[in-house]
Amino acid sequence: MSNNRGRGLQANALGTFDTVVMAVAGSAPAYSIAATTAVLVGAVGLASPAALLYCAIPMLGIALAFSRLGRIDVNAGASYSWVGRTLHPFLGFLSGWALVVSTTIFMVAGSLPAGSMTLALFDEELAENTALSTLVGACWFLVMLLVVLGGARLTVRAQIVMSGVELAILALFAVLALFHSGNARAFDWSWLGFGHFDGAAGFASGALIAAFYYWGWDVTSNLSEETRNSRRTTGLAGLIGVGVVFLLFEVFTIAVNVILSSRQIQENDANVLAVLGEEVWPGWGGKLLIVAVMLSTIATLETTLIQVTRSLFAMGRDHTMPSALGRVHRRWNTPWVAVAVVGVVALAMFVAANSLGTVGDILSDAISAIGLQIAVYYGLAGLAAVVAYRKMLLTSVGDFVLGGLWPLFGALFMFWIFFESLGELSGSAIVIGLGGIAAGLVPMLWYWRQGSDYYRPAKLDATRTVEAEYVPAGGDGNDSLVHEGLPTDF
Repeated sequence: MSNNRGRGLQANALGTFDTVVMAVAGSAPAYSIAATTAVLVGAVGLASPAALLYCAIPMLGIALAFSRLGRIDVNAGASYSWVGRTLHPFLGFLSGWALVVSTTIFMVAGSLPAGSMTLALFDEELAENTALSTLVGACWFLVMLLVVLGGARLTVRAQIVMSGVELAILALFAVLALFHSGNARAFDWSWLGFGHFDGAAGFASGALIAAFYYWGWDVTSNLSEETRNSRRTTGLAGLIGVGVVFLLFEVFTIAVNVILSSRQIQENDANVLAVLGEEVWPGWGGKLLIVAVMLSTIATLETTLIQVTRSLFAMGRDHTMPSALGRVHRRWNTPWVAVAVVGVVALAMFVAANSLGTVGDILSDAISAIGLQIAVYYGLAGLAAVVAYRKMLLTSVGDFVLGGLWPLFGALFMFWIFFESLGELSGSAIVIGLGGIAAGLVPMLWYWRQGSDYYRPAKLDATRTVEAEYVPAGGDGNDSLVHEGLPTDF
């Protein structure tokens, strides 16, 4: 990879608390429950809590992989860098590209609910208008675009406010749901077992949707160059984020199974959470949870913008995409060209989204397509961690389990649900998911032919890390580990 970083990102802008907030916000608890529950219930029915439970175990393995890789390679590109330096540069580029495509699709899929939730606060009928929802969602997207452009500190301040209110509302309704008496059905422990799945293919399709629920905590790794003590902080924050959202997802998915009927879920596929709120607290409940979903959606738009712009920044810096993407604003220390490009592409996709159908239709296909792309880059990162630490796996039981067995299980699980779910998804979801990844072959081969140093990487090997020696990376104040035979800027 190129040693010439040029002007870097804003180092040491985020602390541990900030990074944990970003990890939780990245998974968007309220948005995921509201927009994805109907899709998950449609796929696996009453087994929804089980799908989330059994996907959490391999997801923790992927979070462990990100944590361990982040200790030896601090890079805004995260899996793009790690996979390229352990498995193969082509796989690394496609890993980064899968993230770029999935986040870009999500910015449209996520902005639509942000618009419809905003309109629902004033008029429920307006919320069903796809064109108007798109327009309002695009406005929220532009606001978040400006916040992200303003730098990491401004970004996290906005995030703390939005996520703080969201989590407070969710905590309140989690308690209220426990004491709700008008239930559609009684809780059954079988919801956490395998009995309600329609075979292996049904389980895989549910797990693919569950992966979308959890997706986003890895924004901490894309912020590593802007985080204090990032080798420890980003990985820890990711693990905490997965744990927090797992508890929220399980509580509310079980509450949906208990309190709402199948008909209520199907008829309110764009926002199940608002219906749940109205059942638990008639009059105020629905409105408060609409506010929570709106804030959650806007907050995760911000973290998604962070992920895609930092990934494109790393690619521009490595000359695997146009080098202009690696430019940093002199005042705000943000990749302003990448931010501008993402803004233009997303706004064009907003216009195209109007011809695709209702908000619910767009979300259903987008969630499944994004799930395929998530499975690809999470799976590759899990394998990369095992390869990077392969010479240390037998040094202790902890290294073997946490550094080898669990990340490997996470990776194999992601690949399994990817292939197993292909037969269950709609044609449009498969075209969007696989076609989006395949489109990355064009820039990959072009810049490979141009001779980018990224395609001649110094291999990432944990045993070559000299743990006691640190040097500033590019003079930006962020420590980088020295590797034997490697440049200090990588």
